[in-house]
Amino acid sequence: MTLHAASREALDLAEKRLGEVLAAAGTDPATVGDELLSVVTLLDREIGLRRAVADGSASSEARIGLARGILAGKVSEPALQVLDSVAGSRWSSPRELTDGLEALGRSALLTSAEKSGNIDAVEDQLFRVSRIVAGEPELERALADLTAPAEAKRTLVRTLFADKVDVVTETLVEQVVLRAKGRGVGNALEELVRLAAERRERSVARVTSASALSGEQQARLSEKLNALYGRQLALHVEVDPSLGGGLVVRVGDEVIDGSTAGRIDALRRRLAG
Repeated sequence: MTLHAASREALDLAEKRLGEVLAAAGTDPATVGDELLSVVTLLDREIGLRRAVADGSASSEARIGLARGILAGKVSEPALQVLDSVAGSRWSSPRELTDGLEALGRSALLTSAEKSGNIDAVEDQLFRVSRIVAGEPELERALADLTAPAEAKRTLVRTLFADKVDVVTETLVEQVVLRAKGRGVGNALEELVRLAAERRERSVARVTSASALSGEQQARLSEKLNALYGRQLALHVEVDPSLGGGLVVRVGDEVIDGSTAGRIDALRRRLAG
């Protein structure tokens, strides 16, 4: 998510407020997350309201009053307190306001997964969903179809993943699909995997192996990569026999290619040079 300076400052303030709200006794992070994302859906649908809430020419009090007037009684007080911060700040554009609000909703949902001890499962499920979508171009096109009704896409997501994933995972995936707006669904899912991994203070190491790795092999590889990078890495493994042998590790933009195909390509380049 790319934000201009004013929006970054507004999001920083809102994230701080969200943290305070979620730390309060009795607050349910999952409820707050669901409610914030429901407001994103409302603002996406109601262009005039979105512009009014983001209108920098109006006072912060007026914008907060507008948001509360519409949403009071429809969302909880903790969610309203976060929305006060969002509406009361200056955003670079109405779209960046809704993008920021979406980030807050995601954060609240991931916090709920942390508190329930399910963050590992959510991260793994998001990764698996992202791989399923990446491996099925027709499915990705259907999920990103701008002409498809929102309810049809929501039903498709639930048909594919309901009862197979945590409710947090399902909600996050639905939100990505409903807000695709021409953005790659696959890329947005990858971003969710990264956000979930960060919750565990880890980075994602994407491992492509020529053959399946045993649990012991994965544990040894994880230990070596953690030592190499000086931090805990979330290991996600895929099998690709076309590598011929060995494996390829990607951490961020860095690639460690220990595959047979990679060594052959490297040799060809040296010979060509």
